[in-house]
Amino acid sequence: MDASPLIAEYRRWLVFQRQEQLSQEHRGASERLAQAGAVATRVTDAYRNMADKGAKEGACYRTLFLRQRNSGDVLPCEGWLFVRRVLAEGGTTRVRASLLETFTLEDGIITPGSQPATKITLEIFDELLVEKSMSTSCRVDRIDSSGDTRFITLLDAVRGDLQQYMK
Repeated sequence: MDASPLIAEYRRWLVFQRQEQLSQEHRGASERLAQAGAVATRVTDAYRNMADKGAKEGACYRTLFLRQRNSGDVLPCEGWLFVRRVLAEGGTTRVRASLLETFTLEDGIITPGSQPATKITLEIFDELLVEKSMSTSCRVDRIDSSGDTRFITLLDAVRGDLQQYMK
């Protein structure tokens, strides 16, 4: 029996498992942010700290975000974010960063350096949530390209060895 198709199917199954794990992680982090009542000013301060550590130490932060596919499906992706600077002007806060993607459903796990980092611009803003009651939560979306939304950057997942890929 040729094991190649079986191994290929197993690898494909692992990709779907990882996709489900990221879906649960993104959903849980989004719920925690909403419950905590995170606001744009606090999130902006966190991104400023990321930019400072990035400049001093080359720190990159793990980020989860949603990507809308051509089919209309919205699925989480994973990457590492190198925050270059935070710009606050006219009531708008924008973040200039480099994104090194490390997982998408289409590509599976992506090894750092196998694809170039993408320069991106994010916008931080407060969002009014109307469910059982009204509340405010912070949201971070990509504004220089459509389809990537709801970035959640994890402050406790930091790497200093990815700067060579962020150019």
